[in-house]
Amino acid sequence: MIQVKDKHFKPYISRERLDLEIKRVSSELMSEYGDKSPFFLGVLNGSFMFISDLMKEFSAPCELGFVKAASYEGMETTGVVKFHEAGKLDLQGKDVIIIEDIVDTGNTLKALNSFLDQYNTKSVVVCSLLFKSEAYKHSQAIDYVCFKVEDKFLLGYGLDYDGYGRNIPEVYILNESHD
Repeated sequence: MIQVKDKHFKPYISRERLDLEIKRVSSELMSEYGDKSPFFLGVLNGSFMFISDLMKEFSAPCELGFVKAASYEGMETTGVVKFHEAGKLDLQGKDVIIIEDIVDTGNTLKALNSFLDQYNTKSVVVCSLLFKSEAYKHSQAIDYVCFKVEDKFLLGYGLDYDGYGRNIPEVYILNESHD
């Protein structure tokens, strides 16, 4: 059990399980994109740990860039995605792999797809560490998923609670019986 700010969290996904699933997904990406020089587009802030570990396993030529998207205040989604480029992105004619820490409602992905419409990309697929299928409200496929998870509040491995906990190397779940 750990405490972050005023909430308590219990272990949910261990570092060992994270490593195994990231290797599996990276292997799938290598099979599909190993000869295509894809552009990995990480969604900040949450994807930083996942994309770092994923890139260590992807041994083929590729490019890497980031966008910043935010739709949470504290533990609640605002329903509005605030979003901007983190540096200049050259996505014209490229196979783009969006890297998400978590997909829940899908509002961030919808905003990203609208943003990517301005580029003439060759293709766009989504790779997410975590997927809350119960909360998902859109039709876009989530092409690569490490873990399908409960529709509960998660923390660690890039996910935060009001700005804290992103540096925790495992995934924790809110301990609702304690708070």
